Amino acid sequence: MMGNGVVAQLQHLDVPNSLGAKVVGRKKTRGGRAAGAEKGGISLRHFSMKVCGIVESKGRTTYNEVADELVAEFSNTDFPHVSSDQPQYDEKNIRRRVYDALNVLMAMGIILKDKKSIQWKGLPSSDVGNVADLKVAGLYNLVSRNEQLSQEKKAPHRVVALPFILVQTRPHATVELEISENMQVVHFDFNSTPFELHDDAYVVKTLSSQEQRTARTQ
Repeated sequence: MMGNGVVAQLQHLDVPNSLGAKVVGRKKTRGGRAAGAEKGGISLRHFSMKVCGIVESKGRTTYNEVADELVAEFSNTDFPHVSSDQPQYDEKNIRRRVYDALNVLMAMGIILKDKKSIQWKGLPSSDVGNVADLKVAGLYNLVSRNEQLSQEKKAPHRVVALPFILVQTRPHATVELEISENMQVVHFDFNSTPFELHDDAYVVKTLSSQEQRTARTQ
């Protein structure tokens, strides 16, 4: 966990273009559908795998091509995982999921994006995959430790628990936010405004750089 001094620095963290964003909604959705599959539905992981498979098979494609193909597939009432009366699989939602999945694939280095063109790059090697698995396991261990400290009421006040993610967007952006009732699922809609996600390592490194600059000027 990060102590009071770091919390104070985070409040004044100098991350370009991140101030002034406006959150216009905090809507809690019922049930809190997590990443796993719900009854009669399709899991987010399976959906992302379908996006990945389409891009891999085409080699080079566009967002619209991928989205159109999945809209056509999910609109088929004979599709084994989706029924026609499930509103969460309407066209707008499918296209939004495709957009999110492509951003994740790009962040992982699996695809390359040049303007509207999307190119398949390839899956990480097994060694890289093993390192990624270790990182995920480490993060889960941190989360479990934080939950245990919280339950035992040993966690200090005014701290930022690791791991965390910093969401950065343009000044004066309008951000729509939905949080599930169980607080396990959060959905951001930036309304086409560019945004970035930074992990805790990035934030700590930025804080360290700021401290070094401050020390040199004193």
